Amino acid sequence: MIPTMKRREFITLLGGAVAYPFAAHAQQSERMRRIGVLMNLAADDAEGQARLAAFVHDLQQLGWDGRNVRIDVRWVAGDARLFHRYADELLALAPDVILGTTTPGVTALQQATRTVPIVFVTLIDPVSAGFVSNLARPGGNITGFALYEYGTSAKWLELLKEIAPSLRRVAVIRDPTLVSGTGQLAAIQAVAPSFSVELTQVDARDTSEIERGIVAFARSGNGGLIVTASPLQAAHRKLIIAQAATHRLPAVYPFRYNVDDGGLISYGPNSIDPYRRAATYVDRILKGENPADLPVQAPTKYELAINLKTARTLGLEVPPTLLARADEVIE
Repeated sequence: MIPTMKRREFITLLGGAVAYPFAAHAQQSERMRRIGVLMNLAADDAEGQARLAAFVHDLQQLGWDGRNVRIDVRWVAGDARLFHRYADELLALAPDVILGTTTPGVTALQQATRTVPIVFVTLIDPVSAGFVSNLARPGGNITGFALYEYGTSAKWLELLKEIAPSLRRVAVIRDPTLVSGTGQLAAIQAVAPSFSVELTQVDARDTSEIERGIVAFARSGNGGLIVTASPLQAAHRKLIIAQAATHRLPAVYPFRYNVDDGGLISYGPNSIDPYRRAATYVDRILKGENPADLPVQAPTKYELAINLKTARTLGLEVPPTLLARADEVIE
C-alpha cells in the first residue's frame, strides 16, 4: 500500500476502467496526459494491487499526479481472450503511453498500434517475440523491462534437487503458445542429464490442462514440479500450489509471491521492482523521449524464497546451506 495515498483513493485505482484518483482536481491550465495500463492479473489480486501501487507511487514521486495525468486500467484476470479487447479499449481513450504486461498483453497492444509508446514489464525475451529490434536500441514504439534470460530457468532444477535430492522425475509446467514457454523448457532440458532426472513437459493452456497434467504426472511416485513463468501461472498460481500440495509434489516457482501463497521454493526477479522502474520510462516518454532510444533493461534484483511450513508438510529437511542463501524464509 502506498503510504501517501488514502485507502479509498487507492481502491479507486483498482477498478476495470478508472481514472487517477485526483483527476478531478486538475488545473484547467495544464494539459491532462493519459496513461493506459493493461494488467494480466485480477483487480482483487494482492500481487496485482502491489504492482500497480508501486507504479503509481513512483509516478507521483516524479511529479505526475492528478493535476497532470489520468490513468486508465484494465484487468485481464488470466483470461487471454480479453487482451485484445482491452488493448482496443485503452487505445480508444487516446493515451500518451501504455504500460503493458506479459507477452500476450504486449502482442495485443502491438497489433493494435505501431505509434503509441508502449512500456512493457513481466515479459521474457522481447527480441524473439518481435517487440524490439535489439535490447540496446529497440527501434520502434516499444521498450521496457525484461524478466530474465532463459538460463535462469536451469537454476530452478538445481534448487529443486537441492531441496529434494531424491527426486528422479520432474514435470515442467509451461504454456506452449508462448515463445518463452519453449525457451524456458529448453534451458531446463539442457541441464536435466547432469541432475539425473527424467523430465515430463506439461503443456498448460488453461486450468483444466493444469489439473489434468499434474494428476497424470503424480500417478507415479518420486516426482516434483517446475512451474515456469507465464500469465497463466501468475493468474492461477493458487490452483497450481493447491495441486502440488494435494499430490505431495515438491515444486519450484519463478517468483516470491508463489512462496507467499504456499509454494515450496522460488527463485527469480523481484516482481514489483519493474513497475517502479517502468514509471521512470513513462516519465521520460511523457517528457518527450522516444521509446526507440530507451534500451530494454534487465532485472536488478533476484530473490530466493523458501516456505519452511510447506517443506515440513512434505517431509523435507531444508539444507542449512540453502537456508543461508535465502532472501526470505517463511516459517
